[in-house]
Amino acid sequence: MKHIVQATDHPRTKDTLKEDLRRLGITKGMTIMVHSSLSSLGWVNGGSVAVVQALMETVTEEGTIVMPSQSVDLSDPSEWGNPAVPKEWWKTIRETMPAYDPAHTPTSGMGQIVETFRTYPGVRRSSHPMYSFAAWGKDSEDILRDHPLEFSLGENSPLERLYKKHAFVLLLGVGFGNNTSFHLAEYRIPYRNVIQKGSPVMDSGKRVWKTYKELEFREELFEEIGEAFIEAKRIKAEKIGSARAYFFSMHKAVDFAETYLKAL
Repeated sequence: MKHIVQATDHPRTKDTLKEDLRRLGITKGMTIMVHSSLSSLGWVNGGSVAVVQALMETVTEEGTIVMPSQSVDLSDPSEWGNPAVPKEWWKTIRETMPAYDPAHTPTSGMGQIVETFRTYPGVRRSSHPMYSFAAWGKDSEDILRDHPLEFSLGENSPLERLYKKHAFVLLLGVGFGNNTSFHLAEYRIPYRNVIQKGSPVMDSGKRVWKTYKELEFREELFEEIGEAFIEAKRIKAEKIGSARAYFFSMHKAVDFAETYLKAL
């Protein structure tokens, strides 16, 4: 925290963040998907609460805010590598891991802003045990409904609904490696590597371990795609507090990524 204070020229507040968001082009009634890093903003008075309030007061309830709220720890232990666990533990882990609960299951590696947002009054969360989304505002229920267990970031998912609504994406202090919308493009190309996932869920009031099909994602390509997208569409980085921010059309980004991936 000390180094953040030393690197901040003046306190960031809810109001200064709102000014920055509006200058970036975010307005009342928009639908936006946000990826974020709190520490990148500099010292914020009120921390993640101030950031969430700034976003909500800028977009208002006439718009919609969506954040990926992934809980990838609820996965098969055979996939774990950081750290890996002994093979003789796997059966016990699968049998005893608590089931996904939209209200209580924390996010995994998504940052403090998302953790604050998902518990905020009026915020909903989708049903997928690993790849859920949290949403607030006018279209939140429609975007999150019936999140499919299999192929969870493709067609009929919250991502596709955001695409159809011509949503915007805000990368707030993070790079294109965090741009979840690129996953939708992965479902729209001929390349397919289908794998099996597993997670604990509630089914008819009982905790069960369910296996399901998913694509093997190639997130390692996302920064490369993002750099090409920025150059092709002449998207400029702006500042929100101390953070580098990119704001762009999800529709254009997904279409660009689809074309890019097909050419590989």
